[in-house]
Amino acid sequence: MPLPTVLTGLNVLTRIPEMVQSVRILRRAGLVPLPRIDEGIRSLRYVKQIGPIAGAVRMSARRDSRKLGLVDERGPLTFLQLDRRSNALARAWAQRGLGEDSVIGVLCRDHRGLVEAMLAAGKLGARLLLMNTGFAKPQFVDVAKREKVSALVYDEEFTGLLSAIDSSIPRYLAWVDDESTGGEIPTLEEIITSADDRPAANPSSPGGIVLLTSGTTGTPKGAPRQVKSGLSAAQFLDRIPLRTNECTVLGAPLFHATGLSQFILSFALGCTVVLRRRFDPEMTLKAVQDNKATELVLVPTMLQRIVDLGEDVLGRYDTSSLRIIFCAGSALSPELGNRATKIFGDVIYNLYGSTEVSVATVATPEDWRAAPGTVGKVPCGCRVRLYDEHGARVTEPGTIGRVFVGSDLAFGGYTDGRNKEIIDGLLSSGDVGHFDAEGRLFIDGRDDEMIVSGGENVFPVEVENLLAEHPGVVEAAVIGVPDADFGQRLRAFVVRREGAELDEGALKDHVKANLARYKVPRDIRFLDVLPRNATGKLLRNELAGLD
Repeated sequence: MPLPTVLTGLNVLTRIPEMVQSVRILRRAGLVPLPRIDEGIRSLRYVKQIGPIAGAVRMSARRDSRKLGLVDERGPLTFLQLDRRSNALARAWAQRGLGEDSVIGVLCRDHRGLVEAMLAAGKLGARLLLMNTGFAKPQFVDVAKREKVSALVYDEEFTGLLSAIDSSIPRYLAWVDDESTGGEIPTLEEIITSADDRPAANPSSPGGIVLLTSGTTGTPKGAPRQVKSGLSAAQFLDRIPLRTNECTVLGAPLFHATGLSQFILSFALGCTVVLRRRFDPEMTLKAVQDNKATELVLVPTMLQRIVDLGEDVLGRYDTSSLRIIFCAGSALSPELGNRATKIFGDVIYNLYGSTEVSVATVATPEDWRAAPGTVGKVPCGCRVRLYDEHGARVTEPGTIGRVFVGSDLAFGGYTDGRNKEIIDGLLSSGDVGHFDAEGRLFIDGRDDEMIVSGGENVFPVEVENLLAEHPGVVEAAVIGVPDADFGQRLRAFVVRREGAELDEGALKDHVKANLARYKVPRDIRFLDVLPRNATGKLLRNELAGLD
């Protein structure tokens, strides 16, 4: 594995202390296998040859051929089985013409077929495109065409989306409800069981993975991701106490950066990963109990659904094995984080990042106790700075600025050639925030969501968090809308808690009692549910269309 890529504006000498600290962090987690340094070198070689996912599986299979790697609705698979089955798939795909110049598009829910496709793509050196299971047909077609997909792997339920795709593009079924029915489209299971499962020749380089942005404002953009350094895992492990040979339950989908990052890291640590095709809050608790999971990976809306199950349901399951509830992907409100902490204890780890910048900060349970709502401090290997609208550095605690991030895990630009704004070698996250005096970061909103109402700057997230604290509110969203007198005004959308007697006046009084008058929404709409995409991200553009 080559030395870590040098961040723009830094030289190797300035990074030596960071590199030494990264090694210490990896050793603490169990990723530096002292005294078997030769095993560590072999692991890095596997990652360099076939990528971080396939490399981790091969190394774990070498260490213990009986170690469970994956559990899904069809049962368990050891790391050795995963390695051999993906060998067979890679060989079969190579015979069908797929290789290092190929782009394999995958439209799958979370199950073994998706994982085996990821592993086989790494062994081929093909680029893997992870597609959103919430796609509408126009988005799916646009992305497949733009990314020049060479083959498609999909679940049977998404067959209808492929009708507008060029019929010459090979396609493979990753999941069918009945494997025995047969059909014109080959299944991955058929291919795997009929092919040679010996390792094939390694590609010249791993193909890498392309994630897609959320697409809340248009067609999702492709964001290529590749692990540039064996030390990059320290960015997670510095502030999240994951350890080797444990168990992770993934609620967040693998096509999303939250789920994918923890999936890769869990496999690197030799941990068993538990998947389900669809998120169900109660079944997630059962999976934690049955597998004695130590980590649960969620986006905030999933955590909301779990804590809303109520004491009777929550009390049926033993979740005492959990040391970590990893939450990322959208804002974790103080109210939700506090409720989860009360139920599960000090196990909430709130990560802030994005598809483009990857990791920026992590809030530990100690951070959350001290400052609910924080996204925490900057881990080893990352840099976070704030800049004003003119590009000048913002350093004063409590002063809001635009958030810029630098790390070895940040992407190098979208697949269409565009990029995010860069200042001093750091990439814009698209958010605005502030640091407190202790170095904890708080996100105040998107830099394009701030409104000016009557000459006052207002960030909707502050009002959203306050509304969510009301006992009669499940969740809330606030947007800016045009106003003839003030330029813009706030409009709130609220989901009432079941049985709550709550009207617009009571909520306005709640905001008036806690915030300045210009932050009180001029009107409040009550909805049964807020519009969100498949990863739980709020679709503000849909709210803007609700007149």
